[in-house]
Order: sequence, then C-alpha cells, then structure tokens
Amino acid sequence: MLRKSNLIFLLFISLNLFISAETYKNTNGKSINKPLSDLIKWRSNRSDPIISVIDTSDEWKDIKLNQKNFGVWIGHSTFYLNNGDLDILTDPIFSERASPIKFAGPKRLINTPLQVSDINNIDIVVISHNHYDHLDIPSLKRIQQKFPNVIFLVPVGDKDLLRKYNLKNIYEFNWWESFVYKDTKFTFTPTQHWSARGIFDRNESLWGGWFIETVSLKLFHAGDTGYSNDFKNIKDKLGRPDFAFIPIGAYDPEWFMGESHVNPEDAVRIMEDLGRPDSFGMHWGTFTLTSEDTLEPTERLKIITDKKNIDNFISLLPGDVFKLNN
Repeated sequence: MLRKSNLIFLLFISLNLFISAETYKNTNGKSINKPLSDLIKWRSNRSDPIISVIDTSDEWKDIKLNQKNFGVWIGHSTFYLNNGDLDILTDPIFSERASPIKFAGPKRLINTPLQVSDINNIDIVVISHNHYDHLDIPSLKRIQQKFPNVIFLVPVGDKDLLRKYNLKNIYEFNWWESFVYKDTKFTFTPTQHWSARGIFDRNESLWGGWFIETVSLKLFHAGDTGYSNDFKNIKDKLGRPDFAFIPIGAYDPEWFMGESHVNPEDAVRIMEDLGRPDSFGMHWGTFTLTSEDTLEPTERLKIITDKKNIDNFISLLPGDVFKLNN
C-alpha cells in the first residue's frame, strides 16, 4: 500500500508531466514525457518492493588530513572526491527526504555515514540536474555555511534557483562547456534524462554528467541517465576516463523508467562505451524511488559483470573509501 504522504508527493511531481512547457531536449532530439495514465498504470500494478537497509562503512574515518587521490561514496549519487588537486562533492544530498515536501516523498533508508561537518574541505560542488535527489538546497546551504568559498557548478537554467537561496559562486553550463579551477578542468556532458522541480518548469533547465580531469587523472560522474549514444561521444571527445560513477538503480518498471534510468545491464554498456574504466555503481540503496527490491541492482550488476568477465565495476557500501590513482 502507498503511504498517503508518498501518494501526495507522486501526484505533485506527476503534474509537470503534462502541464509545463519545455525548453531542453536530449541529444536524440526527443524529450522524455510520460502521460499521467502511465504513472497511474505503474502505481496501480505495483507490488511493494522488498526494502533492505544496507550496511554502512566507517572507512571514511581513516582519511588523513591533507590526504589526496581518494573517493568516498556517501550514498545515492553523492561522492566526496579528492583528485589530487581539489576536494569535490557530486550531487550532495544529506537530507532525510529527497522531496520538496518535508513530510512526504522518498525518505532516506540509511543514516548518512558522514555529514558536511565531518569533511575537512570542499572546493567544488557539481550538480547533474535539478531533481530533488540530486539538487538538495538544504545540503548546499550547509556546505556553503562551512565552506564560504565553495564553487557550485550547475546546468544552465539552475543558477537563479541557487541564487534564490542566497548561494554564491555559481556557474552554469550548457553541454560541452568547461570550467577550469586550479589544475582541474570540469566539462558538462550530455546524458539522457529530464528536469523539473515543480509543476510548470519541466525541462526548463538542463541535465548531464561531469567529466573531471587533470593531466594525470580523468573522472566521470554520469548523474542520472537512460542509455544513449552520449557515452560513446563522451569518450570520443574527451577520452577514456580512469574512473566512472554510473547509476545502477531506480529502473523498475523498465517500460516506464527505461528512457531516463539505466538498469545494471545498461550501466555496464555505459562502462563499455566509456572504454571500461574502473567503475562504481551509484543511485541505489539510499532512497526507494521505484519498484525494484533494494538489493536487486547490486545483484544484477554482479551477474552481468561475472558473465562478461568484468572485475572492475563494483558497488560499494556508503562510507567506503577507494583510491583514485592510475
């Protein structure tokens, strides 16, 4: 059974499917639109997923002051990365709900393994798109409060949103535009998705991934995406990343979600299109957004990587630390 609060949230979000005008489309020339009837069909036929609370790790506590070349999965699409040059946060969400409504919407399944207060420094925050599980204003305000000089990199169309909440040092980007800070270049890349935060703003801001590179290290964060040719184009234009962060969850039912969310098998296709970098699955285990069981994404990922003899695409526990060295 749907909780009343979640039903209110879903109805709120679904209204933008057929009310609002659109500005941006995917690189295939199409926008992702689902009629309200499809949403009702999904929710009516949905069986409740098995909700599992995944373990978290305390490895992050072993990070030394001024340590370099490491990453931590905080949960969902949030990574704390040090690329040897900068401290970077991706799509940070530390809030209890991924929602515009405090009492409704997807609630966090796990305790956040580390908070903003546990992080020593943040130079750059990158945002992939404006959905509430990726652009969380309370988290951004906390980050700026602790790190007043932090820089926010956002898709075109989202700068005014951050300014509305008195956030500063904001730069917005169209696809393939770049920003250089110290020795790191950030390039905003296409992915296949959509945007909206309310009823009337569907696709009025852009969405994408972030290619983050220095002379010695290339990272790619895919944000939120369905499968497309964008990843072959990213490799052709920017080269093979050394490490990639790829979503593996929020795909069921696939007839409804497949355009905008990859399943684990398509996540592996993205990894292969990028040149088989060392890859980490994200966008699972933190919030229940769709109908698959909590652990299913990692189980399916293990099956497909075993079948293809891929040993460098794994899922982590929130709080796990990994090295970012070539």
